[in-house]
Amino acid sequence: MFDFDRWQEILDSLRKHKLRTALTALSVWWGIFMLVILLGAGNGLQNSFERNFRDDALNSIWIYRGTTSKDYRGLPIGRRINFTNRDYDLIKNEVSNVEHITGRYYLFGEFVVEYKNETFSFSVRCTHPDHKYLENTKMVNGRFINEIDIDKKRKVCSIGDLVAEEVFGESTDPIGQYINVNGVEHQIVGVFTDDGSEGERRHIYLPITTAQSIYSTTDQIHQLMVTVEGSDLETSYQMEDEIRAQLAGQHSFDPTDHQAIRISNNIDEYREFNTVFLFIKGFIWFVGIGSIIAGAIGVSNIMLIVVKDRTKEIGIRKAMGATPRSILSMILSEAVVLTSVAGYMGLLTGFALVYGLRNLMEANNVEVEFFYNPEVRFGTVLLALCILVLSGTLAGLIPALQAVRVNPVVAMRQ
Repeated sequence: MFDFDRWQEILDSLRKHKLRTALTALSVWWGIFMLVILLGAGNGLQNSFERNFRDDALNSIWIYRGTTSKDYRGLPIGRRINFTNRDYDLIKNEVSNVEHITGRYYLFGEFVVEYKNETFSFSVRCTHPDHKYLENTKMVNGRFINEIDIDKKRKVCSIGDLVAEEVFGESTDPIGQYINVNGVEHQIVGVFTDDGSEGERRHIYLPITTAQSIYSTTDQIHQLMVTVEGSDLETSYQMEDEIRAQLAGQHSFDPTDHQAIRISNNIDEYREFNTVFLFIKGFIWFVGIGSIIAGAIGVSNIMLIVVKDRTKEIGIRKAMGATPRSILSMILSEAVVLTSVAGYMGLLTGFALVYGLRNLMEANNVEVEFFYNPEVRFGTVLLALCILVLSGTLAGLIPALQAVRVNPVVAMRQ
């Protein structure tokens, strides 16, 4: 049942000591406010890194060319290892657990793209059909490059949605249109989008064999990428060893020479990333809860002073028949009210700052590399509120127990 007199008494006590109440509330407010800000910043940092990983398949392995750093069968150090179409076929046919595989042939720099006497500049990638799985490319119109394009060296291309928007606008369907890529006409067969950065949506994809025959007349490949069936870390390590061994036999270098080819394992990197953020979140909670505890200690100290100031009053209450439970409830209620109100204001202020900054960045189309979509999850807020109420209760418990032990005779004599 709601006790109006008790709540009026609590509010009167808080109003009589405005400075003391304000300073105590400030310490609690600051603890919750800092916890919310730290959680928002930590989640923004995590979202930024997860966004970078979302751009590529998480179960992917990327293979880069390198230079030998060890002697091997009389061959000198410093030999450059170059990939060709034979390496693509070797990995595709001889390495186990390969789900998807693609190669990249780079046309370095931004190529001049022409359409109806207008000139544009976009990045061009030359790949195999499975590249869409490696880059998490999503088709919104038409299709991606296919095996027939590769086999017949067709002059076709798939373009990003931002490329289509800039070149054709909204009134023209790009599918079937021709664009001139560095002097060669290519027919558009598809339009894609990408969850990664905006730059990923400004690419033009060509069949790798077409680019090799037109722009270089070689079968060279600059980079190879594969995905592992499933996402088992041990399987990915085994695949790394197989790839290194097969390429070592193909190019005559020491299989233990990790400089000859460099292999980047996204599964391993993602696990390491999650481990790092587990420690970061632990540190955030450690600092945040430490701030809350510091505020609770301040509340406890203030309530001890309150009990001392009201010793005579408590003695009179007990002499008139007040039970220990009512005395305990009176002191605890004041501590909980002070902590809860100050903490709730800290939550509101923290949320306003985190989501206000997020909305401001979205409205102005501003992207900070290591601070993407800061957020504080609802479950975390509930946990913070529970910690807040618990800390308020514990903060008032010691002073309340001290009040219960007041001897009414001694109190009234004072």
